[in-house]
Formats: sequence, structure tokens, C-alpha cells
Amino acid sequence: MTARRLLTPANAALAVLVVLLLALPAINSGFFVTFVLTQALIYGLIAVTIVFLTSHGGMISLAQLLFAGIAGFMFGNAALESGARGLNLGWPPWVAVLFALAVTTAVAFLLGALASRTTGIYFLMLTLVYGVIGYTFFAQVVTVSGPGGVTSIVAPEPFTDRVNLYYAAVVLSALAYLAFRAIGRTNFGLALQGVRDDPVRMSSLGFNVPLHRTLAFTLGGFVAGVAGLLNVWWRGQIDPASISIGPTLIVLIIAVIGGISYFEGAWLGALVYVLLDTYTDSIPLIDRIGLTPDRFNTVIGLMVLLIMVLSPEGLVGILERVRRGRGGASPSEHSIELPTTSPTPVQTGSGREP
Repeated sequence: MTARRLLTPANAALAVLVVLLLALPAINSGFFVTFVLTQALIYGLIAVTIVFLTSHGGMISLAQLLFAGIAGFMFGNAALESGARGLNLGWPPWVAVLFALAVTTAVAFLLGALASRTTGIYFLMLTLVYGVIGYTFFAQVVTVSGPGGVTSIVAPEPFTDRVNLYYAAVVLSALAYLAFRAIGRTNFGLALQGVRDDPVRMSSLGFNVPLHRTLAFTLGGFVAGVAGLLNVWWRGQIDPASISIGPTLIVLIIAVIGGISYFEGAWLGALVYVLLDTYTDSIPLIDRIGLTPDRFNTVIGLMVLLIMVLSPEGLVGILERVRRGRGGASPSEHSIELPTTSPTPVQTGSGREP
């Protein structure tokens, strides 16, 4: 029975995709792999935490990029030796990795505990405030960063090689995808979806609603922190501007473009975004209609508008509709769409549960 559950079309498609991605550097290990695909995988790993929190917990979080940034800043402060910006602790790289993830997870737990009793727009705005506070902290506290950020960051071996870093991004993305799918079928995941749908009833049944939300938020922060480490190893530096409001909204837009109800939509949206960001100015005659590189946000805005008109479920939702229109299988057989139960309505008043 377990083998039959694993041998599904969705898992088979995932296995084929992972094999193709792992084999791609043997064909072309240049700019497309080490820049475009690696960046898309990292963005997708952050965006998938938004998908998880939104679809399973009814929590739209704008703090996920902050957690990625915290992991990057903490790694830089712990791993770099004297002469660089930051604390210059000079710890071994893998000890610095553990330190960065521990700090990120602890901060995510504390912030999640504070936000766990709010819902809807109140939760969204509170996580936005978290992002603003994080940006201000790292911009003003020169002990750990300052406006110039932390530079000269070197990835631990073997990830100094860009191809190995790409491999790590592929493997970690696949693991995160499978883990979030599996969590949705566990007792915790099912209870979290119950909390999303009717928190008052779940509380009356004896479930600790704030704790479930806090743990889900902490898990999202941990995965975002892992993506933050990959990001800082890939870029070699991190500064407060990279976790400001603009980049924060970009991650949310990526999740919306791909499909906020589908895990794979996080990486599809990230790939589309990075491709547009990288190659828009290469489209023939694109400048003739006024879409120059400095108007890239206009291109993204038009794409989001078009997608929302055609399908509020994003690009994956459009693909599912096309597949069903051609007589394909139902979403339950081939897609990994999350539960379609509507999320908890936004509460009025203080935004706190009784």
C-alpha cells in the first residue's frame, strides 16, 4: 500500500524533473544554470513557505524574506574573521550554519508566538511590521551589519563551486516540496487546516490554536532560513536593502504568479520572474513599446494583472484548467494542489480570536 501511494503520477513527474535538473550541468553549466536556475530555486524555496502558511494555515506572511535575511546576516557575522564588517566571530563554516539556523528558528518562534492570535489582514500587517523592523535593525546596528551590509562571505566547501551550489538548491527544493506535502497529511497538518477553517471550533475541541500557528510559522521561518543561507553563499554578501519592502513584495508576487494554492507554483513563479528579470531587455523591439529595463516593475505588474484575470490560482491553475479541458485526469490524481477549502474569513474588531 505504501509503495502504491508513492508511485503516483505527481511523484513520478517530480522524480523525472529532479533527474533532469541534476543532469543539466553536464549539458550546460554556464550562465543559465549557475545564475538563472539557481536564483529561481532559491526564490522558490522562500516563496513555498508563503504557500504553505497561506494554504495550510490561512496565514499570509510577509516576514519570510526577513528570516532568509537573518540567516544570511548571522552566517556572515559568525563565519567571517577579523577585518570584515560584523561581529567577526571566525567560527568554522558549518558551526556558523548551525548558529544561523538556530537564531533564525528562535526568532521565527518568538515572532510567530506574538502573531499567532491574529488573523487575516491583521496577521498580514503584523508580519509586514516585522519586515520593516528587521530592515531598520540591520540598517542601523553597525555591530552586525550597518547600511553597507556584510561582504566577502565565502560559502563552505564544497559550495564554493557554483555548480555544487546549484545541486544543493535542487536537492533542498525537492526535499522541502516533499516535506510540505507530507506535513499536510500528518495529524499536525490536518489539525492546522482545521485551525485555518474554523479556529473557534478547533479550540473548543481542545486544540491549542495559537501553538499550531506558532509551530507552522516557525517551520516556515526555518525553511526560509535555509534558503537564506543558499542566497548569501550565492551572492557572497548581504545588505539591509535585500530584505526591504520591495524584495519582500517580490517574494509574495512570485507565490501569486505561480499559484498560491500549489507548492510547485512557488518555483514556477520564481522561474518566470527570474527569466523576465534577466531577459526582458533581450526581447526584440521591446523598447519600442516603452518597456525598458528600468520599467521592469511595469512588466511584472501587467503579468500579475493578466494572471489574476485569467486565473486567480496562478500559472499552475491555468495549466490545470487546460489539462482538464483536454480530458486529462482530475487534480486529485495528477496535481499536488492543496486543500480547496476556503480560508478563514477575516475577522472584524481587534483581529484577535475569543
